[in-house]
Amino acid sequence: MKQRICTVLLMAITASGWAQVHKEYTPTTYPDRLILGWQTDAATSQSVNWRTDSTVTNAVGAIAEADPSPDFVAKATVIQATTARTVLDGKTVLYHAVHFNNLKPNTKYTYRVGDGVHWSEWFQFKTAQNQAAPFSFLYFGDAQNDIRSLWSRAIRGAYSTLPAVSLMVHAGDLITTSNADWQWAEWFEAGGWINGMVPTLATPGNHEYFKDEQGTYRVSRHWRPSFVLPENGPKGLEETAYFFDYQGVRFVSLNSQAALLDSAVMTTQANWLVQVLSSNPNRWTIVTHHHPIYSTKQGRDNDDWREKMEPIYKKYKVDLVLQGHDHTYGRGLNMPLGKSRKHPDGPIYVVSVSGPKMYDIGLQNWMDRAASNTQLYQIISVDGSKLSYQSYTVIGEKYDSFDLLKDSKGKNTLVDQAPMLSPERLDLPAEYQKRYTPSQMDEYRNRFQEYKARKQAQKK
Repeated sequence: MKQRICTVLLMAITASGWAQVHKEYTPTTYPDRLILGWQTDAATSQSVNWRTDSTVTNAVGAIAEADPSPDFVAKATVIQATTARTVLDGKTVLYHAVHFNNLKPNTKYTYRVGDGVHWSEWFQFKTAQNQAAPFSFLYFGDAQNDIRSLWSRAIRGAYSTLPAVSLMVHAGDLITTSNADWQWAEWFEAGGWINGMVPTLATPGNHEYFKDEQGTYRVSRHWRPSFVLPENGPKGLEETAYFFDYQGVRFVSLNSQAALLDSAVMTTQANWLVQVLSSNPNRWTIVTHHHPIYSTKQGRDNDDWREKMEPIYKKYKVDLVLQGHDHTYGRGLNMPLGKSRKHPDGPIYVVSVSGPKMYDIGLQNWMDRAASNTQLYQIISVDGSKLSYQSYTVIGEKYDSFDLLKDSKGKNTLVDQAPMLSPERLDLPAEYQKRYTPSQMDEYRNRFQEYKARKQAQKK
């Protein structure tokens, strides 16, 4: 009997498709999907977002300076939160946000959120310094698929490698179906309490977009309720295009999906970006968006996006551009073949993937380091005139590494440490090895050999 039940269950699962088998993530009166973010100054404020069911009638946050004694609980200040009632999949849920303001710079705080009776656990964060100072952050490419089961090892591995990071950057396609609540639930579950300790800066990808009943493409109904992000971008792109300053670095998020859907939106963002970068007091500038300026997948080319944005990046000396979308890894810059890459005349471009969905890699001429069929996370550190970049596989092996050294005139020198690391992982994913025809395999082998030959020539 037991065997028959198992057989019937297996048949039902197979018939409905494995992708449809997932946990239920029903909200309750207790806070869940808790995440840190910002809307104003990182040195004096911190915002928190969370979800509950629709029965909750009060939402507050409690905060105190961190203290090793538990007596701080009685001293905590209670701050009223705002609440947004949202209907998702026909069910009403509540998203709450509390803004802790007038905080002390460079100070550790302890906080919790709830309704005054049903509380989250106590979390801790540290405010930024009110001047340029060393810090590190995490950068993730697409999570997208098998989020709970396989992407979880990326974010947890990244935090385990360097738990003292100050923030996390996500370059789009956090999920694969824009309005699927269970996928967003998996994303929050994978990050778990890390999201409550390390603030998030996220930019949307194409999978965060859907076509509404009027045929208009819109960002996921989950996006704005789920995050607390700066609202200083172009009108209509709130919390998707924005800038944020942190200890000597200007972070800029661009909404490449909205731009590729509408050329007018692209122009609006380009004009806004010029304003943001022309009045930038920070030594370093880092831009993130989903679609790559230079793709890593063969046959992809976001030429309209590149032609609009790259001249701005070069003119205003953007240092680093962090991207996703292509489900492979590539790091490099746009300089003529044969010319020394020691002094970049534009930003370093990175395309990375943190989830398990993999594509075939193009091995284009702009790449200095590449990877295929590999889940990765990145740790980036800024210390005065030095920016250090390290990419790790999800099993903790360092895969890519370089430093940028900035002189007093703002000119960068690239110190590439990748040649001293292990050989590149360039084998095609098994899916593509099965799918490729003999002629496609020959074409890939030729590209592989050309890539290797170029790398050898650069060493001479």
